[in-house]
Formats: sequence, C-alpha cells, structure tokens
Amino acid sequence: MVMAMGEATLSELLGIWVEGWASTRHYPVGDVDAFKAVQLVDKSGDWEVFAANPSDDEFARLAAFVKDSAPRLLTVLTDDHAAYRSLAEKHGLAVLAADQELMIMDFEGKDVEEPWLNDDELKLTTDLEDHSATVTVGTVDGTLAARGHVAVTQGYAVFDRIVTEPNFRRRGLGSFVMRALTAAMSEHDLEQGLLIASTDGQHLYHHLGWSDISGVLMLANPGTTKGGSLSD
Repeated sequence: MVMAMGEATLSELLGIWVEGWASTRHYPVGDVDAFKAVQLVDKSGDWEVFAANPSDDEFARLAAFVKDSAPRLLTVLTDDHAAYRSLAEKHGLAVLAADQELMIMDFEGKDVEEPWLNDDELKLTTDLEDHSATVTVGTVDGTLAARGHVAVTQGYAVFDRIVTEPNFRRRGLGSFVMRALTAAMSEHDLEQGLLIASTDGQHLYHHLGWSDISGVLMLANPGTTKGGSLSD
C-alpha cells in the first residue's frame, strides 16, 4: 500500500475524493456524524456515506443510519475486509462489493501536454468548467468511443467514469483519455490525482503509474443489488 506524499491521512484523502467525485456528478454532499455522505440523485435518490477504518462505535452509528432507509449505502475504506464484514453481519448489513481500490498518482515529472489522437476516424472534445473537465472521444459521425471526467479539489485531480465503449477497446483510448484529462487541468499545478477503480480499471492505472492506497468495501441493506460500482 502506498500513501500520498505529505501529511494527508486516509480519512483526508477519502474526503478529498468524495468532494471531487460528487462535483463531477453534481451530487449534494452532507454529513453523518463526522463522515461525508453523498445523495445519489441520479440513482436511488438516497444517501451513501463514506468512512475510512471507522471504530466499532462509529460503524454502529453509520450502520443505523443506513438501516433507516432501504436504498442507503455505506462505503468503508479499509484493507481489513474481514473485520468489517464481521461488523456488517453483526449490524445487519450485507456486502455489496469488495473489489474496488482507492488509487493515487504523483504527477511530478509526468507529461501534462494534451496528447495527440493518432486516428483519423476519431476526434477529441474537451469541455471545461471552472474546476472540472469532461473529455470525449468520438467518430466523425458522432458515435461515442470513450469518455472521462475530472474535478480539481484541494489541490488534487479526482478522476471519474473513465469509460471506453466495447467496440473501441484495445486501442489505447483509456490511457489517452486519462492524459487528456490531466492536460485539461494542467493550469492548476496539480501534484497528485485520486480515483477509485474497478478490478479491470486497476490494471490500466497500474500500467500508467498509479499506486494503491486502500481497499473499498461497499455495504448495503440485505436485498440491495444495485450501486456496487463507484466508477459507473
């Protein structure tokens, strides 16, 4: 496990990621005790609360909040999945997903120039807002090939929803989108990036130089089957 440069704790990095992730998706952010929660307005409409290695008492309070409403979710950052699986069972929650990873990238010395798309059939579009960007790659007739989002918060770039459509995979577009997003935010003098990746995504990001920080354990009320991916 590789932690961030400087003094940021896992809880602080999680808070930064939540803020950036919510920004790219226009999710309202609230608090449950000392922990951040996000309202999933485009999904269940209810809340997902996030915690890094909560104590037993903190976990009990968070579990009570989740059990108050069937669609609510609790996401715990931890590498001790066994301990939190046991706590989840004790408090009546079920494991929704356990295969994602919070990852970090140090941008120092990395290429932040806008990449060149070496394919005459495709074109790059970058849409900028004050502290965020959306990159899309598509064909000249408008077919989407790949896309991604990034938001800047507290000096970090938080990447989200990096997707390559099935018919365009194995052409390096995932790497291209990541470079284009990084270039789009280069004026902010970023030193590091954060993202949460699925198992498939982790292979790409390791190849690009990203490092693991923490495992991600998503918990839900029994019977919940949707919402198990933070990158969809």
